[in-house]
Amino acid sequence: GIALGPRGRLDIPVLFIPNTMKLYEAQLVIHVVRENGENWPYEHAAKLNKDLKSITVAENGGIRGIRWIYPIHGIPEAPQQKSVSAVVRCRARHRVEQRVEVLLTGVVPGATAVPAGRNAAVVDRNKPVNIQDEVQVTPGFSTTVEFLYELQYQSDKIKSQLDSSVGIHLMQKVRDTESGTVTLIFNIVFAPNKPMRNAATLVVQCATGGIWKFPLLFIAVEPEVDDVINIEAAGLNKEAVVGFRLTSQRR
Repeated sequence: GIALGPRGRLDIPVLFIPNTMKLYEAQLVIHVVRENGENWPYEHAAKLNKDLKSITVAENGGIRGIRWIYPIHGIPEAPQQKSVSAVVRCRARHRVEQRVEVLLTGVVPGATAVPAGRNAAVVDRNKPVNIQDEVQVTPGFSTTVEFLYELQYQSDKIKSQLDSSVGIHLMQKVRDTESGTVTLIFNIVFAPNKPMRNAATLVVQCATGGIWKFPLLFIAVEPEVDDVINIEAAGLNKEAVVGFRLTSQRR
C-alpha cells in the first residue's frame, strides 16, 4: 500500500542478523499496480511469456502488475578482533616455511555449532583431547572443496611485492566435536628478494557460507653480506684499485 509518484524513489532497508556462519538466501519482491486499480493496456499481450514472473497479465490482455525480484545473499563475516598479527619473518634472499593455525567459530551448522563471537590467528600446539583430525592432506587430495582461502593486500603495490614471494597452502583441518569450532593449519612459504615490511589479510570462506579474516605481517630483514672487499692503500695521494666479479642470475 505504498504510493509512489512518477520518477519517485523508494528506499527499502534490509536487516541481516545471522545466527550461524552459513549462507542465507532470500528474495526481495516488489509488486507495482496502478493506484486506480486499472490495468496497463498492452497490445501484444499474447506474445508475453506466460512463465515470466515479472509480469501479471489480466484476462482482458492488459498488464495487472509488474514485479521486480532481487535475490539477496546474506554472507556472515566474523568480527575481526584486535588480535596480534601472525608474523612471518625471514632474511632477504632466503626462504622460510611457517605453519599458522587459525580458529573458525560457528562453522558447523547444527546444534553443536556456536555463534561466531570471536576469531584469532593463534598458533597453538597444545590441542585438547576432544579435538580429532578430520582431514589429513595427502598427495592428490585437496581440502579446498570445503574451504576457500586467499591473501588480500591493502594496495596493488604491496600485492606486487608479495605475490611472487609468498605461497600459502592448507595442510590440515581439525574439528572440536563439542564446540563445533574448526582449526585450519596453513603452511606459509616466504622467500623475499629484498627487505620489506608489509601486512596482509588471510581470508577464509566456507563452502556453506561465512567469511573469516586474519591479519598477517611479513617482515624481510637485511640480507647477509655477500663478501668483504679490502683495499690496501698504496701510499699517500696514490690510487689503490681492487677488482671483483659480479655474476648475473638472469639473462
